[in-house]
Amino acid sequence: MSEVMHMEREASSSKRGRGVGSLQGLEVCVVGLGYIGLPTAAVLASRGCQVHGVEVNPKVVETINAGKTHIVEPDLDMLVQAAVGTGRLKAFAEPKEASVFLICVPTPLRDGYKPDLGYVDAATAAICPHVRKGSLVILESTSPPGTTERIAAMIAEKTGLRAPDIFVAHAPERVLPGKILDEVINNDRIVGGIDEASTQACAQFYASFVSGKLLLTDSRTAETAKLVENSYRDVNIAFANELSLIADELGIDVWELISLANRHPRVNILQPGPGVGGHCIAVDPWFIYDAVPEQARLIRTAREVNNGKPHWVVDRICRRAERFKRPVIACLGLAYKPDIDDLRESPSIEVVEELIKRDVGEVRVVEPNIDEHEGLNLVDLESALAEADVVVFLVSHREFKQIPPKLLAEKSIIDVCGVLVTNK
Repeated sequence: MSEVMHMEREASSSKRGRGVGSLQGLEVCVVGLGYIGLPTAAVLASRGCQVHGVEVNPKVVETINAGKTHIVEPDLDMLVQAAVGTGRLKAFAEPKEASVFLICVPTPLRDGYKPDLGYVDAATAAICPHVRKGSLVILESTSPPGTTERIAAMIAEKTGLRAPDIFVAHAPERVLPGKILDEVINNDRIVGGIDEASTQACAQFYASFVSGKLLLTDSRTAETAKLVENSYRDVNIAFANELSLIADELGIDVWELISLANRHPRVNILQPGPGVGGHCIAVDPWFIYDAVPEQARLIRTAREVNNGKPHWVVDRICRRAERFKRPVIACLGLAYKPDIDDLRESPSIEVVEELIKRDVGEVRVVEPNIDEHEGLNLVDLESALAEADVVVFLVSHREFKQIPPKLLAEKSIIDVCGVLVTNK
């Protein structure tokens, strides 16, 4: 039996030995109440934990303590309302003493595609006065290899506490927006500690509320595994996006091309789009490249292909706009993927902002999942279609798939995400 299978079996045994009731009254401090932290906090509260949420944005604190949510996610509003109503979830600006600390803060990129660990460092510094002997500190934020060891060293420096007196581990989130509540519970979880005791302590915690398998390893492997998952996806998307450029140069339909190629039993090409968005896929590959640039050549190339796609889309729109004196251009979709409100790293925003700068026409922006976005004047779909000369499909939102064909009959259409193809 392989080592991974052996550890997986041990984790399953630990799960059977610990029930949901083991969470009853457990004090958990969740630092960062965004797309990962808030759903996780709400799930833990629903299982009986006393959750102290930490968020630096005072408006978010106020919203959560009113039993409401600041992000769009199916059923999250009901779960948060119930958790706040029972008193098991409260939001604050500062951490407090707890048995378990979950760090769920952003890990963005600085200039030059360098990892920015400022939020992780700040979160670690904030919890240090409240960490006690026996505390479990879990980093859920997607991070470069070695980050978990970094926070363990920070805690040791500031508190004098180090293994085996405390437990520090990494358990990367692996959830899909739109299905977060389900996947927080049902997805397999990778768990990696800075030592074996930390791995086991972290596994026991997740075994109390996770139905998926627990895959035990060390912290550095856990960190890298999450980065590899998203780099794999990025490379495959880059292949599809590059095919769209090739097909355009050859004068052929990329959607038909991919459909035909995918009839091969061992080929499964993804669908192209305006680029790659979301905090994970657009960011994580750079963490690997930053750590080992000489070895990560394919990963870097894929990032360059996907980063360049929005500019290609803008060039294509501008060429189409030349057919009109000063066209009204309706850009449909800002989110980084269909049917969510998440705009992080969205290539559609890059397309719209660059298009406005080029001033080749009047730009109308439609995003049905948000009410406003700084710097952009959002309009409703009906008015955008009524005024538009050029209609650009950037995101495959369900509302766009339901547009009656007669409303598009007189329009010049640019479909970079396959809305019209998948709607046939």
